[in-house]
Amino acid sequence: MDTTISTGTEWHEDFQEWLQPFLAVFRRSEQRCWAPLYLQGLLGAGARKSVEPMAERVCPGQTQQLHHFVSTSPWSTAPLEQVLRKTADALVGGKDAALIVDDTALPKQGKHSVGVKRQHCGVLGKQANCQVLVSLTLARKEVPVPIALRLYLPEDWAQDQTRRAAAKVPESLGFETKGDIALAQIDATLADGVRFGMVLADAGYGSSAGFRAGLTQRGLRWAVGVQPTQKVYPADVRLDVPADPPVGRPAKHPRPSVPSVSVVQMIETLGSKALRRCSWRGGTKGMLSARFAAVRVCVADGALVSHWQHLPGQAAWLVCEVRSSGERKYYFTNHPADTPRITLVRAIKARWACEQAL
Repeated sequence: MDTTISTGTEWHEDFQEWLQPFLAVFRRSEQRCWAPLYLQGLLGAGARKSVEPMAERVCPGQTQQLHHFVSTSPWSTAPLEQVLRKTADALVGGKDAALIVDDTALPKQGKHSVGVKRQHCGVLGKQANCQVLVSLTLARKEVPVPIALRLYLPEDWAQDQTRRAAAKVPESLGFETKGDIALAQIDATLADGVRFGMVLADAGYGSSAGFRAGLTQRGLRWAVGVQPTQKVYPADVRLDVPADPPVGRPAKHPRPSVPSVSVVQMIETLGSKALRRCSWRGGTKGMLSARFAAVRVCVADGALVSHWQHLPGQAAWLVCEVRSSGERKYYFTNHPADTPRITLVRAIKARWACEQAL
């Protein structure tokens, strides 16, 4: 095979050097030949990134060979993903790095692509026809490196055998929540020894008690967004065991000493003086800042009791951000109780780095 990558670009040598550990895990020489050409087509000039126009630019007259590599040549992604994780760790891994969980969406016009449906599309900022992927980004000092992408298969897709067969969805791929997909990706990241100090996520993940519990069970530090409706208890809440009634069945659960309230109500009880201005990094127009309030709470994510109320669960920081527009955002973190407010703020705002990467 005499196909070679054009050397007419300044980045050719760096590109070849960067590719070597990835190419090494391909078993066939043909795959090691076509993988660089495919990537060169994706990274190079030209708006159209389908196989035919890319082939015309990087390997004229050999469209079928490139198409075979992309669509029918069997190769496992797992070894490549492992190389990617280890490479990312060497670049930006460390105790001061963050692992950021987020969604990225691919707008679609049709209905036959795997997992496509009308759902929230972050790229467009609204409900739209799209595919959604769960992503992990490793970031340190505002330098992001994406390390994982997994397609989210909506439940109606997972249960529709006709659509699955037409799109050739493997039988092994069933419905998983986005949080479960993210936790599986995090497990693979930990297994490969990737170094990071905390996990960050927006309210799409942070509002899931199961996702937060999964991070805690893995011994991870985390800071996540939550919805304004999330319920909490004061940090000093007690659980009282009610006396058995003279008649009727005894109570099955202890009773909190005070009722749970929404995070909005909890912050309101602190008063306006609890909001203090904090700056977290420099922007193009100077230091970025907002007002923040922080208070220790017990999250209402314990056992479910009567009237859809949850008992107190994990202790955490509740942080409220008030932006210049007046918009308020709410967050939980499991940082220690003696953590300074500025540390909480910087942890929460570090999630911004993944937006650059996506």
